[in-house]
Amino acid sequence: MIDKKDFELQQANSSPSGDGGVVILAIESSCDETSASVCIDGKILSNVIANQTIHEQYGGVVPELASRAHMQNIVPVVDAAIKKANEKIQQLTTHYPPLTIHDIDAIAFTQAPGLIGSLLVGAQFAKSLSLALDKPLIAVHHMQAHVLANLISDPKPTFPFLCLTVSGGHTQIVVAHSPLQLEIIGETIDDAAGEAFDKTAKMLNLPYPGGPLIDRNAQKGDPKKFKFAEPQIQGLNFSFSGLKTSVLYFLRDAKLKDENFIEKNIDDLCASVQYTIIKILMKKLKKATEQTGINQVCIAGGVSANSGLRNALKEFGEKYNWQTFIPPFEYCTDNAAMIAITGFYKYLAKDFADLSISATARAEW
Repeated sequence: MIDKKDFELQQANSSPSGDGGVVILAIESSCDETSASVCIDGKILSNVIANQTIHEQYGGVVPELASRAHMQNIVPVVDAAIKKANEKIQQLTTHYPPLTIHDIDAIAFTQAPGLIGSLLVGAQFAKSLSLALDKPLIAVHHMQAHVLANLISDPKPTFPFLCLTVSGGHTQIVVAHSPLQLEIIGETIDDAAGEAFDKTAKMLNLPYPGGPLIDRNAQKGDPKKFKFAEPQIQGLNFSFSGLKTSVLYFLRDAKLKDENFIEKNIDDLCASVQYTIIKILMKKLKKATEQTGINQVCIAGGVSANSGLRNALKEFGEKYNWQTFIPPFEYCTDNAAMIAITGFYKYLAKDFADLSISATARAEW
């Protein structure tokens, strides 16, 4: 077993048996990334991600192809995660033998939400490994894990904190009262912000995945060149379907006058779309801080990698005296490190799953 002092692990004497650090192997397979991570007492030692490029030619993720790729990738990715963890261990100490699959204390996996075929690959692998090793199984909600990605690296927020979680399928404002007590106080009533980015990118003839390309082009454009609809939704909820419709009709009318309008104005169009989406997000986040009185504010999810959103959070933090926290890029998109950190806290709470548990495409927290 690994000695905690050599690794500066975060939770002293957290292993129920008291014989060393808690080793979690985590698996993420909710969409089109196959990822595995090893953490010891909340310290991430590896985070391996295998991306799937096959979907680019189809302009979006094809569920059947994603499932097949997960089956091909999952064993090599888990193997690579253990090897990389051992490389990290050897950098810190040479007093201990290499970590093996038998040293794992629990297996955490993404149980929901996501593409059902993709989830099933990770879930069945985790359940099989749990049964073979006679180790506890930990089921993790994907969106909860995105929030807790903010607890991986220093500096970390203290509880309670607010988290704006923005991904391709979800947009939520969450109050984190503790690692395992999260309260959704606002969410999208239709489309997610990440979907708005990707669908708009498709309208602009940008290849998949289009969200990062909008971000790249936006840095060269004028964010106030074109004005698009901003839905007026009560409370802390979001809506992005109206924005997409606004962009669609705007481009239709503009191309009637000039068929090359998009190509001539691509940077300004990207900047204006991104500015509008971020304005909607930050307006609601500011309202949430006012209603809750919480000034520790985080972002999470795939869209939190967007440079415009990251800069906006910093600017709002300086203007309104917020303490802001942004995960490193590798923990923004889908990854197993966030599953591992969530699994660690669930392990401490002895929140284990039975082998009869099933993957679920949609699930409430």
